[in-house]
Amino acid sequence: MSTRPSEVLDRGATPWLLAAALATTLPHAEHQPLWLSAIAAALLAWGGWLWWRNERLPGRWVLGLLVAIACGSVLIEFRTLFGRDAGVAMLVVFMTLKLLELRTRRDATVVVTLGYFLLLTHYFYSQSIPTGLWLLAAMTLLTATLIRLHGGPSSSTGTTLRYAGLLTLQAVPFLLVLYVLFPRITGPLWGLPQDAHSGRSGLSDQMTPGNIANLALSGEIAFRVRFTGAPPQREKLYWRGPVLESFDGLTWKPQIGRTRPPQIEPLSPPIAYETTLEPQQQRWLLALDAPGALGPEFLLSGTLTATSREPLSQRQRFALTATLDYRFNADEEPIALRRNLMLPPQGNPRARALAEGWKAADPDPADRVRKALKLFSDEKFFYTLQPPLLGEQPVDDFLFVTRRGFCEHYASSFVFLMRAAGVPARVVTGYQGGEVNPVDGFVVVRQSDAHAWAEVWLAGLGWTRVDPTAAVSPARVEDGIAAAMPAGEPLPALIQLHNDWLRTLLFRWEAVNNAWNQYILGYNPQRQRELLARLGMPDADWRSLAATLAVICGILLLAISVWTLHQRPRIDPAARLWRKALRRLARSKVNCAPWETPLALLERVENEYPTLAPALRDVVGAYLRARYSGIPDDLTTLRSALRRMP
Repeated sequence: MSTRPSEVLDRGATPWLLAAALATTLPHAEHQPLWLSAIAAALLAWGGWLWWRNERLPGRWVLGLLVAIACGSVLIEFRTLFGRDAGVAMLVVFMTLKLLELRTRRDATVVVTLGYFLLLTHYFYSQSIPTGLWLLAAMTLLTATLIRLHGGPSSSTGTTLRYAGLLTLQAVPFLLVLYVLFPRITGPLWGLPQDAHSGRSGLSDQMTPGNIANLALSGEIAFRVRFTGAPPQREKLYWRGPVLESFDGLTWKPQIGRTRPPQIEPLSPPIAYETTLEPQQQRWLLALDAPGALGPEFLLSGTLTATSREPLSQRQRFALTATLDYRFNADEEPIALRRNLMLPPQGNPRARALAEGWKAADPDPADRVRKALKLFSDEKFFYTLQPPLLGEQPVDDFLFVTRRGFCEHYASSFVFLMRAAGVPARVVTGYQGGEVNPVDGFVVVRQSDAHAWAEVWLAGLGWTRVDPTAAVSPARVEDGIAAAMPAGEPLPALIQLHNDWLRTLLFRWEAVNNAWNQYILGYNPQRQRELLARLGMPDADWRSLAATLAVICGILLLAISVWTLHQRPRIDPAARLWRKALRRLARSKVNCAPWETPLALLERVENEYPTLAPALRDVVGAYLRARYSGIPDDLTTLRSALRRMP
């Protein structure tokens, strides 16, 4: 089937389509397989090369083969053609393949439509400010491309972009109204349950020397905290995560099984704070030690770890309380004490012998604790993210050979020594410290603040926090990891910023991101109800919201329509009557070219259509007088001449 000339895509529209395809597919390169990004880039480059060289587009059998290969590759990679990741991959493939089939305006319209769909898919992966700005620019480009398709070769680039920008600005009021009034749903708007496993995790539920050090290499934000009053001192900020009691000689793990509820005796007034946790695909709340009363949606284990009933797969905000000074399980169960004295039957003989010597010499367990801390403080131990590898006796190698390690090395070896010395002890993981953002006052806790410390049980005192890292490097607890690390350690660039101007810029950017998360992305059903109540709609349901939306959107549409009609260029009355004459000639089978002047048209009609010439001669004369004289009577003459046309 041949393509009608009116449908053929003009050559000047192809660069617009290539740019639109690039703008909508490029962000997906971050989370799509490398082979898919390479194929998409190759197809885009091929389409651009064909346009540049004015070469013939590939045949349908070639496109069919490419489609089959692409679909098969997606199926092999994702084991399905459905779902979030596989579906987005298919859209990227179809978008780039369609660029090799740009023959008609219909093909171009399909590319633009796919582009709008691809814009929505970006929110599956990110809802950040840069993503929003990029998609706003991409949407404007897509709209400009659509305008260019319908405007044809005569459309200038500046005019096309100006009209696209104007349409985008006209859509902003509708966007704001829909954002405020559209019924909110509980849970993430852009999340898919079947893809929940693809989220990012922070702390693990087990600890092997080295895994927390890997977290310290990340400057990503783990959570933000806003205290009701002034934030506590940095050395008091211990954010409790998993408690590890089981040790197999290398790895620490939580003890499986039920424990009795914790017995907490507060020794200081509680403090209130609000925490905003980033998605981590784990259940622990990383609450400030020790957590206070929790709501019914949370659990507080016997080891004082606060958890949610469901994994935190989206950014969530919680209001919590904490008591910084407390006594915890002073009357502990004997089975729990025995569990926290257990060690593998063999291994690390030098550490065992040292601890047994303390046990024999010091009947008071508190003295054995102090001796272990004195060992770390007096001997030449070093705090580093790049410790040497440990051998088959990891505790002995660390304590007596390498003496270089990160917080998990110190916590693990300390707990081993305590258990060997007859003092119940366990490892606690979480985060320590945090940096106050002076712009918005939030305490920012990063992955680099991940930490491990110890707890020992002492008669009359219960479980007591002991941080052996503080004995080696007090600066880690008091001033943060950047102050504790020697020069040359591979810390994140964000942590090592010393330039005041850059740090201020970083704080401002993080404050803006936090405001975006709190007030834009955090606009949940509860916040919508609160806002609507302040606007005079305390009991709004979906019916009243739908009616309100319809009324406001109707008013906005009417206002924009009136403004658009008012801005429309006014047509000269004589020109309007001349266009009417041209339409009458068209009905008489006289084709009038847009560039043809009235006198040239009259000359041609006199030669080709003599019967129409007398009436047209009167119309042309009256039109020229009315158009250029400006006398109202000439318009009357033109209307009379127009009525005499067949």
